[in-house]
Amino acid sequence: MAKVIFLGAGPGDPELITLKGYKLLQRADVVIYAGSLINKEVLKFTKKDAILIDSAYLNLKEIIEIIRKNYQEDKLVIRLHSGDPSIYGAIYEQMIELDKLGIDYEIIPGISSMQLASAKLRIEYTAPELAQTIVITRIEGKTPMPSGERLDLITKSKATYIFFLSALHSEKIKEIFFLNGWQKDTPVAVLYKLGFKDEKIIRTTLENLTSTLEEHKITRHAIIVIGDVLERSRIKAYSKLYDSNFRHAYRK
Repeated sequence: MAKVIFLGAGPGDPELITLKGYKLLQRADVVIYAGSLINKEVLKFTKKDAILIDSAYLNLKEIIEIIRKNYQEDKLVIRLHSGDPSIYGAIYEQMIELDKLGIDYEIIPGISSMQLASAKLRIEYTAPELAQTIVITRIEGKTPMPSGERLDLITKSKATYIFFLSALHSEKIKEIFFLNGWQKDTPVAVLYKLGFKDEKIIRTTLENLTSTLEEHKITRHAIIVIGDVLERSRIKAYSKLYDSNFRHAYRK
C-alpha cells in the first residue's frame, strides 16, 4: 500500500531507533536517508530488495520527485532523518511540497541527540530552583535567525541551553553569554557524533569552550550544552514530587 513516512532514526546508535521505526524499515520499499548524518548500520534493518537512496546528493525537487514516483507506484517510502525530525529536520519544506501534490504522509518521532546527551552526561536538563527552562537553539550561519531570536535576547535567563549546528561559532557564543553576565566557569559539555563509534563527550567551561573545540578538532556533528545543571554541586534542592511531606492524588 502506498505510504510516505518521515521517520526519526535516532541519534546514531542503531539500537536507539524506536520499535515502530524498526518495524517500518523492515517493510519499506524505498528508503531516502540523510547519508551525512545517519549511521549506516540502521539501513541493515531494511529488507534485501529495498531501494536505498542517499539524499546528501539531492536537492529538494529531486527528493520530492523520487517520493512522488514511488508513491504512485504503490510503494512504502521512508524518508529517514537523523535524531528526531522535529528538531532542525528540514522536513517542513518537504511536507509543504507533498501537500501541493496531494500526497499524504505520517511522521514517526525518534530519539534526539539532545536526549542521548543527557543520558550520557547523567544529568537532567531541569533542576528545582536552578533551571526550569530548556532553550534549544543555534547560531546564525547560512540560514539567518529571526530578529526576535537574537542570542543576546534569549540568553538573559539562567536556563539550560542546547546548541545545535554551532560548533564553528563558539567565540560568538562566549561573547554573548559573557555580555549577559554569565560566569567564566559556567559548565559546558561538548558532545560529538553521539551514538557513533567515534563519539566524544567533553566537559569544559564557557571560558575554555573555543580552545576545547580546537584541541579536539571539532567543527561539526556536535551539540553544545551550557548551564548549571551540568554540575551536581550546584543543585541545592530536590523536587517536591517525592518529598515525604508533599501530598498529591496518589500519595496522601
